[in-house]
Amino acid sequence: MKHYKFTESEEKFAELIWLREPIASGDLVKLCEREMNWKKSTTYTVLKKLCEKDIFQNENTIVSSLISRDEYYAKQSIRFVEDTFGGSLPKFLTSFIREKKLSNQQAEELKKLIDEHKEV
Repeated sequence: MKHYKFTESEEKFAELIWLREPIASGDLVKLCEREMNWKKSTTYTVLKKLCEKDIFQNENTIVSSLISRDEYYAKQSIRFVEDTFGGSLPKFLTSFIREKKLSNQQAEELKKLIDEHKEV
């Protein structure tokens, strides 16, 4: 998966898979019919598209992810910071906390994260 952003319906579809994987493709069709009012053909079309993007796989009628939910959203977050703030995490954080104060607990959590992830 390079730079791929889900549409709203793809995101809901992906969430259905991530919450239930591995899932039989027939069960996924039934789930999408119930949850999203999709026809069988729509489910398989979207699944094929996301398999081609290396996000999911459909091996022997069992659907599972090639990238976890957390990995997908981490990549989206990085891309957002790159696109919106020129890749500057300090600029992003400044913008994020400009409108509200951090609690002592939040500040301590951020300090801990920074200490754990800074280059040595």
